[in-house]
Amino acid sequence: MDEKEKEKRDVFESTWKFLASVKLAIFLLISLAGTSIVGTIVEQQAEPAKNIQLLAKFFGDSAAPTVYNVFAKLGFMDMYGSWWFTTLLALFSINLIVCSIDRFPKTWRIVKTPQKPLSDNAIKSMPIKKELSFNTTLNAAKDEFLNSLNASRYTVLEATEEDSLRLYTQKHRYARLAVYVVHLSIILIFIGAIIGIKFGFKGYLNLPEGRSSDRAYKSPTEPIPLGFTIKCNWYDTEYYPEIDTPREFSSELVILEDGKEIVKKVIEVNDPLKYKGITFFQSSYGMMPEAVGFFVLDITPAGGQEQRIWVRFGDTFKIPGAEIKGTVRDFSTALTRDRYTGKLTTYSENMVNPALSIEFEEPGKEKYTGWILKRYPETGVLQGGHTVKFADYWGVEYTGLQVSKDPGVWFIYLASIIMTLGLYICFFISHKKIWINITKDKKSVKVAVAGSTSRNRLNFEQEIDKIVSHASKALEGRSKK
Repeated sequence: MDEKEKEKRDVFESTWKFLASVKLAIFLLISLAGTSIVGTIVEQQAEPAKNIQLLAKFFGDSAAPTVYNVFAKLGFMDMYGSWWFTTLLALFSINLIVCSIDRFPKTWRIVKTPQKPLSDNAIKSMPIKKELSFNTTLNAAKDEFLNSLNASRYTVLEATEEDSLRLYTQKHRYARLAVYVVHLSIILIFIGAIIGIKFGFKGYLNLPEGRSSDRAYKSPTEPIPLGFTIKCNWYDTEYYPEIDTPREFSSELVILEDGKEIVKKVIEVNDPLKYKGITFFQSSYGMMPEAVGFFVLDITPAGGQEQRIWVRFGDTFKIPGAEIKGTVRDFSTALTRDRYTGKLTTYSENMVNPALSIEFEEPGKEKYTGWILKRYPETGVLQGGHTVKFADYWGVEYTGLQVSKDPGVWFIYLASIIMTLGLYICFFISHKKIWINITKDKKSVKVAVAGSTSRNRLNFEQEIDKIVSHASKALEGRSKK
């Protein structure tokens, strides 16, 4: 071998040793954990003002903008899509692969090496050992220990010598490979994450009622083409009785392709819409500024059937079968009465407690005006048994959708199943070996029992005690006959 070949070999061995080192694995784990903590605290791909406000709590108002700029340059505002985070994942995957390749041959030799009987001296050096003596014959001791091992589901081999007998058995030898199954699952998770980062996306879409869009957004200036059109038919918020805390908010979404309706679904917070690998989550809602929509009213004349009408500000409608007219005069997104002045006032820009002011007129009677509250239908009961229900103010709210595509998620699902299996084997199943030497000694026999296990030694010792106890009781029973 010339010097160049030797130098190349030395470089390869040094690189391999570095990639297989436990120190590198610890460094990468700490780096991934530390950066993930920062990525969890800092909202990803959010408006700068949000994160500056968040960072001000940790670093103060004056330092927050500077810290934000440093974090932005380091890629922490879109950490999971940054080149260095992907590099850390790739390095950790390579480290696991190299470690597995480096250590696998030794483990495989242990797994595939046939078990052999041990001498008495070798048994005495084993970590788990017991010595017993029984007033019985060699064959009787053999039969009972065989029965006891078989009862514990061991397949037993034996070697016979003059005045002695050796039994040996093992179980779950392939359990030693479980650690490589866990390594494989971690690598699959990282592969899935890298595929998701490179070929997937995470964005948002604020979609007004009645509107449609063929794109989502990573940022206000970075659109994401969807390849189809999504439309919001309506948005609705349900509140807990007597309080302004949302109980549930939902939207009816429609997928359109070439002008045709393909999918329609009402989504809620934990029930998204999925189409062509893209998932639409219900995440927020709000009012569009200066929007003008339709007031949706459900009118039920006394003794009649309910009818739905759509009106705007200033429109007049009639109650069917009655000489009563109503005219829309005012609207409040959140109506309440001031506790000090007694005046009606609006306390929120969102439709927390929407109310509609309608002026009613009836021939021969004086006009009167009343507020009908959407959350309190009883406010729409009129004289004569007629009812006017304020069903919705349609076209003024938007549904806030979180839009994501992750083509690597199936790798992660598969990895989760594999990891569960691997961890179960690692923690609860071990490679066990048992040797039993039975030697004739005048009118009795001596029994030496030894064992070794890859893990869970305490449980294995208890299992050997159970095997020995079972055989001992059987032999004692024989001697009493």
